[in-house]
Amino acid sequence: MQILAQIAFILVFAIGIGIFVRNVRRMIRNIKLGRKIDRTDNSGIRWKKMAKIALGQYKMVRRPVSGIVHIIVYLGFIIINIEVLEIVIDGIFGTHRIFSFAGSAYSFLIGAFEILALLVFLGVIIFWIRRNILIIKRFRAREMTSWPKNDANYILYFEMVLMFLFLVMNAADYQLQLNVVEGYALESGQIAGAFPVSSLFLPLLDGLSTATLIAIERTAWWLHIVGILFFLNYLYYSKHLHILLAFPNVYFSKIRPKTEFDNIEAVTKEVQLMMDPNADPFAAPAGPEAEEEGEPEKFGASDIFDLNQVQLLNAYTCTECGRCTDQCPANNTGKLLSPRKIMMDTRDRMEEVGENINKNGSFEPDGKQLLDDYILREEIWACTTCTMCVEACPVGIDPLSIIMEMRRYLMMEQSAGPADLNTAMGNIENNGAPWPYNQMDRLNWVNQN
Repeated sequence: MQILAQIAFILVFAIGIGIFVRNVRRMIRNIKLGRKIDRTDNSGIRWKKMAKIALGQYKMVRRPVSGIVHIIVYLGFIIINIEVLEIVIDGIFGTHRIFSFAGSAYSFLIGAFEILALLVFLGVIIFWIRRNILIIKRFRAREMTSWPKNDANYILYFEMVLMFLFLVMNAADYQLQLNVVEGYALESGQIAGAFPVSSLFLPLLDGLSTATLIAIERTAWWLHIVGILFFLNYLYYSKHLHILLAFPNVYFSKIRPKTEFDNIEAVTKEVQLMMDPNADPFAAPAGPEAEEEGEPEKFGASDIFDLNQVQLLNAYTCTECGRCTDQCPANNTGKLLSPRKIMMDTRDRMEEVGENINKNGSFEPDGKQLLDDYILREEIWACTTCTMCVEACPVGIDPLSIIMEMRRYLMMEQSAGPADLNTAMGNIENNGAPWPYNQMDRLNWVNQN
């Protein structure tokens, strides 16, 4: 019977990890659909930034209530799941609390895990109240349709159930140890672990038969580990993927000032030629540059293939917390723009393209693109480029860069900017200034009274 249980565990664990690996490979493939970008410079600065923002959650605690509760839930959930290592070893080899040989250190860890489990449970309740009872504007925006709302609640329910199962498992295990049941009690007679929280369940378990206690412990044990594997694979489809991606996302985020936009190399060379009176615009490039020289295929971005890989990583990392939209002056004045929606739309389009590839083996044109089919032109032209969305994001996401790439596409590929902007750009090109006066008349205003 024990051998069958071990085989069943190994199969369940292998399937769970196998599906997770498949999902991770698909996610990496989808991110690689974007253009390559080198963000490996200044590694020391990047590591410090990751430690401060992703690990230390520096930006989260700017809002103390939600920030502190988030730290408790996040760190508590991660630390508690260290015990998964013991569960996996016990499941594979048929042992019971394999690390209990550590004695008092083991008891301290299990006791700490239980206190953290209680704190996580309470923290999740607070988050559920904030999302479902309190009227918080950023949780009720137009992009927060049924799936984003439900997804956030599903994770909260998952975490509550997992914490409850963990405590029930420990309570039944503790009672079995007290009853000196073979396979649970240590030969030394010592109790394996400390149970400051789960011991509160003992009055409910006292008097139950050994078979019933074992059934409760085994059921909670199996549901706990299967629940964790399910949670791990659900992450791919959820906004909570940031649990895994926040660290690389912050590491590869911009370290230059957020208002410094990337220049297009081909355009920079054109400007340099215009500013150099001795330059020959018709001269062929020499040396290694000769092979790389040429017109870029496209200016700006109209679909995910035109965005860089960090921007696509941003889309997968988005927590949908809405802090970016909450700080956006365009959104706050009633404009259509929501930086959160920009990231959600980018991820949705990326997933649509990914499903296309899964189905056909390679991408088959579907007549859609990110611009217009997902993100409207009215949205991107509403942006003031103030960078508040970038500053507000707790995991280093940059919606502004996607907006600017789409603006570049509209202006440089289609000349499809707003009428006033097109007029100003035309005047700059023809007159050297945004006003409709020729260069000879530019200083006439000086002579006016």
